[in-house]
Amino acid sequence: MPDRVTDPSAARPLDRLRRRVRTPRQKLVASLVTAAVVLGLGGYGVVRLTTPEDRSCAAGVERPAGSTECIGVNGDGHDFGVGELGDIARAIGAENASLKPDDHVTVALLLPLTSTDGGMRIKMLNELRGAHAYQYRANHESNEELPKIRVVLANTGKGNAHWRTTVDRLIAMKDSADRLRAVSGVATSSTEVREAVTALTGAGIAVVGTTITADDIANAPGNDRYPGLARVSPTNGDEAKALANFGKKVDATKALLVQDTRSGDHYTDTLKAAFAATLKGTPHAPELFTSPPDPNEEGTTANTFRNITLLICDTRVDTIFFAGRHTQLRQFINALGARGCTHRSFTVLTGDEGSYLGADAKLDRRALRSKLTVRYAALAHPDAWVPAEGREVPATGGSPKAYETFLKDVTRDAKEPPPLADGQAIVAYDAMATAVHAIRQATPQGARHPAAADVATQWPQVKGSLRVEGASGWICLDNYGNPYNKAVPIVELAPNGSQRFVQIAWPEGHPPVAPCLPPKRG
Repeated sequence: MPDRVTDPSAARPLDRLRRRVRTPRQKLVASLVTAAVVLGLGGYGVVRLTTPEDRSCAAGVERPAGSTECIGVNGDGHDFGVGELGDIARAIGAENASLKPDDHVTVALLLPLTSTDGGMRIKMLNELRGAHAYQYRANHESNEELPKIRVVLANTGKGNAHWRTTVDRLIAMKDSADRLRAVSGVATSSTEVREAVTALTGAGIAVVGTTITADDIANAPGNDRYPGLARVSPTNGDEAKALANFGKKVDATKALLVQDTRSGDHYTDTLKAAFAATLKGTPHAPELFTSPPDPNEEGTTANTFRNITLLICDTRVDTIFFAGRHTQLRQFINALGARGCTHRSFTVLTGDEGSYLGADAKLDRRALRSKLTVRYAALAHPDAWVPAEGREVPATGGSPKAYETFLKDVTRDAKEPPPLADGQAIVAYDAMATAVHAIRQATPQGARHPAAADVATQWPQVKGSLRVEGASGWICLDNYGNPYNKAVPIVELAPNGSQRFVQIAWPEGHPPVAPCLPPKRG
């Protein structure tokens, strides 16, 4: 019989028992280690719970609660997480860094920089390019005039949803070392933009709109709702009048209005009112569609347009006035391309939102080869003031020299010429030129900076010999800050996506008389 002590099978249970039995010292050490671990994890948890989450993106910019967008104001080169804005944001930041602390004032570019809409992103990139081109001219090619111009980017977020946060920051900058003296950009005719302009002008800050065209985001006789607001683009009413003067041969009995029923969009609301006034003689009731709350979304309007085109084929119409945003305009053109009556010719006339179509990858360009002509009232075009064979450049209302100066400025450091056909860079350049003009006109002799209130009162004097020689045409403002008889390029969308200049049209039916003094209104 084997010895029990040396039997391995008998020894194992004893070994396991010994391993489970701890000495008092071992127990004390184990307790201390466990306590330390628990306290450490607890302390980490307390720190996590009591330390606010870092939501900053850059100086003056952070992500609001519940949002991933970087919202706020920055002039140090921050691109707000939008990669394609990186180069121009850094160029603006570098120019700002070169300025002496007491020599400059600030101009903000208020835009929805983190918009996810492709067309809007291209628009904003080109606006920043144009604004920076004039910033450089103002700081380096104006005989060392003061003040110099610092530019900051002010992001209101997708759909301008965070305008309040950004506008509050801008208002605080008016009386700080930033010396905010004007806000430009202001590029969409929406309710949010209207409220932003109301807040800024109510705080005594001058605002220069670039591509806002709604008639009700403007001042008028007896209605100074936005004191200190100026615009460099014609109103929708003026666009419609220019289109009407261009298309005087349009037979109203063969014309039809297609319009959005969604209310609160000031671009669409004023455009359809202006077109309705132009088409008083039409026997046809407007064809209606309703865009989504965010008109950049596709929604179901494509289905509606398929039906509308069937009804258009039932009429004798040959000209269609379209009052709606660019997404719905593209859907409508695509539907017309697939219409049953492709043997008939149609012309679509619309406002400046047509400028987005050239870069819209969802546009069915085959539609433009099916006896369909699409023309829109542009805010600017690179060929409008360039002499060409068979096309006479107007003697007043603008000049080739002013456009040549812009072209030199916007291509100065560019690796390749930026796209200019949508007119956005041209208009933003002119808006910055107008802001700088007012800032320097308001600066007293011998002073380095103007008072904010004095900048906002300069607009009634921007006319005659004090007009701005814009690259898009003369900017001579009436007493309410609106451009008088501004040149309106009529542009045709070509099948290859190019935007072909047709001719300049004028709200008054003819170019302004030099030196461009707006007549009395109201």
